[in-house]
Amino acid sequence: MTSTTLNPAVSTADRLRRLYFVRFVFAAAWAGAFAGVGSSLAAGSITLLILYPAFDVAAAAIDARSTRTPELYANIAASTAAAIGLAFAAAHDIPPVLRVWGSWAIVAGLIQLFVAVRRRALGGQWALIASGSISVLAGASFVVRAADSTSMTACAGYAALGGVFFLVSAIRLLRQPRGHRLSEA
Repeated sequence: MTSTTLNPAVSTADRLRRLYFVRFVFAAAWAGAFAGVGSSLAAGSITLLILYPAFDVAAAAIDARSTRTPELYANIAASTAAAIGLAFAAAHDIPPVLRVWGSWAIVAGLIQLFVAVRRRALGGQWALIASGSISVLAGASFVVRAADSTSMTACAGYAALGGVFFLVSAIRLLRQPRGHRLSEA
């Protein structure tokens, strides 16, 4: 009797590639939905505002668990705080929402940049290095321009661009050899 045993271990690159594709699809769908409702604070826009960092919590938790990247726990904390902060800010007006969104973009961008630099040997990370850097700059822009803002639709562009960077990284990871593992740093 012959038995074939499948290796249940999936490489880090494979896990990240799948996660990055999911993050792209979510960001694209979220951006499309938010572009239609983000001009005012209403039930739909508030729900979507809270959903985006909540999804980031879930994605970071999956990533941290599967890749054992401890820095992602800081991202989980920052995104949790952002979801809660956005819920409170949405009870006031658009400028506080954009200040919270921008502050979160800065912190999450710095964490993404740090993690991607540490993972650069894995491949496919240059897009996330760029994304983290752009997130910091975009976040600062949200904070600085918040006082004069009457719409939140720029958040849709932020999410869409972030999604594109995840897609690029996922595609780049397709080129990595099977079984490639993240080196212990």
